[in-house]
Amino acid sequence: MLRLALVLALLPFAAAAGCRDMVFDGTSYTVCDVGAGQDLRLFDAGADGAYGSFNAVEAELAAQGETLGFAMNAGMYHPDLSPVGLYIEDYQQKKPLVTRAGPGNFGLLPNGVFCFGDGVLRVVESLRFKAEAPRCRYATQSGPMLVIEGSLHPMFRAGSESRQIRNGVGASADGQRAYFAISNQAVNFYDFARLFRDKLGVTNALYFDGKISRLLAPDLARMDAGFPMGPMLGLVVPRG
Repeated sequence: MLRLALVLALLPFAAAAGCRDMVFDGTSYTVCDVGAGQDLRLFDAGADGAYGSFNAVEAELAAQGETLGFAMNAGMYHPDLSPVGLYIEDYQQKKPLVTRAGPGNFGLLPNGVFCFGDGVLRVVESLRFKAEAPRCRYATQSGPMLVIEGSLHPMFRAGSESRQIRNGVGASADGQRAYFAISNQAVNFYDFARLFRDKLGVTNALYFDGKISRLLAPDLARMDAGFPMGPMLGLVVPRG
C-alpha cells in the first residue's frame, strides 16, 4: 500500500518523462524519453551508503522538495552495489573507465558510456570515449553496446535463446533526447537492439542490465520492486 501511495503521489509530475508502453515485433516494452534540458541525474550512494532502491533516492530528494518523475537501474555493479565501470556524478569521477574485455555482458566488447548534462545526452563506445575524453556532468559505463553507429553489436544473433527482461538507453543523433527502454517480456539482445535502431531511430544505444532491470514510471502507476540495485538514474522534478 505504501508503494502504491507513493506512485499515486507522483502522478502529477510524471508527464515530463514521456513514459509509454509499446509493442515492437510482438514484444511489449515501456519507453521513457527525456530531453537534454531536463534534470536527469545519476544516483549511487548517499551519506549512509548505497541507495539500493528508488525509495531511498525518493527519501533524500523529498528533503529538498523534489521527487522522481521516472527512474531505472543504470549499469552493472559489484556485490557492494558500487559501479563496475566509469561512474561520474556531478562532475566527480568515482570509478575509472574500463576498456579491457572480460567475463559477463559488461566485458562483451564493444561496451560504452552514457554521458549527459550541460545540454547534451550521448551514448559513446568506450574506446572512443577514452580518445575524445568528453566532459560529462554524469556518466555511467555499461555493456555491451546495443547499437554502434547504426549497426547492431557484432556478437548478437537473430533467434538467440538467451532471453531476459532487459533495459538500456539510446540517444538521438543531435544529443537532444534520450530513450530509456525496458522489456516487459523476456527478449534476446538482437531483438532488444533492434527496438532502439529500427523503432526508436537511434544510432547508438547501450545495454544497462538484465534480470534485475526495474523501472519507476509514476504516470503508468508502475514501481518495480526487487533486491537492492547499484547505480540508478532518474528525472528529478519539483514535489507538489
